[in-house]
Amino acid sequence: MIKIKNYIISLIISIGIGQISGFLTKNASKNFSSNFNQSALTPPDWVFPVVWVILFFLMGISATLVYESDCKYKKYGLLVYGVQLVFNFLWSMFFFLGEQFVLSFGWLTILILVVVGMILLFYKCNKTASYLQIPYLVWLLFALYLNYIVVILN
Repeated sequence: MIKIKNYIISLIISIGIGQISGFLTKNASKNFSSNFNQSALTPPDWVFPVVWVILFFLMGISATLVYESDCKYKKYGLLVYGVQLVFNFLWSMFFFLGEQFVLSFGWLTILILVVVGMILLFYKCNKTASYLQIPYLVWLLFALYLNYIVVILN
């Protein structure tokens, strides 16, 4: 049986972290386009919050599916999930507030590895939960490319 409360709590956590990150970096990210050279493939500014809300929504649903499973790996999967949320949050601080583009690139590389580990653990608990993380991984790989171009051009 679906426990709506678990989904609500999980969505509040995932989307909430994204919203806090967005709030803290709002001014810096608005000025980013005019202050730094970027890839020609960089999407318009409005795309980022739309994509991130969708991704954080999928993360929250995915985490709930694992939480509700009877899998022996769920504790580890959810721990890695929490770690990746922290890494995700801090990347924005390093990149937009600190303008530490090389550090951000390395941090994002580690985040991608953590997310791959999370996906593998989630797969052992609930295949759907792991599949819901694939768009996030793809977006992070694209973000890694964008971050790399910022390092090269600036």
